Amino acid sequence: MANTISAVPFQGTPEQEKQLRDKIAELKNEGGALMPVMQYAQEIYGYLPIEVQKIIAEGMDVPMEEVYGVATFYAQFNLNPKGKYKIQTCLGTACYVKGSGDLHARLEKELGIKSGECTPDLKFSLDGCRCIGACGLAPVIMINSDVYGRLVPDDIPGILAKYED
Repeated sequence: MANTISAVPFQGTPEQEKQLRDKIAELKNEGGALMPVMQYAQEIYGYLPIEVQKIIAEGMDVPMEEVYGVATFYAQFNLNPKGKYKIQTCLGTACYVKGSGDLHARLEKELGIKSGECTPDLKFSLDGCRCIGACGLAPVIMINSDVYGRLVPDDIPGILAKYED
């Protein structure tokens, strides 16, 4: 997963920040509260941008490095926003040997983003995953709950066109 700075500017609202600060005040003195606060923050914002990590670190009185370390260690946390259409390329063995790496590269090219990133318009996000559970259809991508199988890279533009609003 990419841990790069997002191309999408942070767009948090004062109401979201108040919700987070209220939760921090509620849980700050409880042992082991960092994870629940971070989970709550991700529910509010959808991801944990650096601006939100700083609020958590200051509010919980923990080093920024600790918040970042937790955010990057646990797969449940996202450092970048997710798009309206969440694309997952299966990179498990069955799919990979049948060319899913090439599919993923084509998706990156078509969308202009790398794995773990989101398009600036928040329309598409792209991630690799280990298995979608459709090995018989390898190679496979999934867009939200839609599964596309037996693909070649040249299928990608037509599939993406289905999601043009």
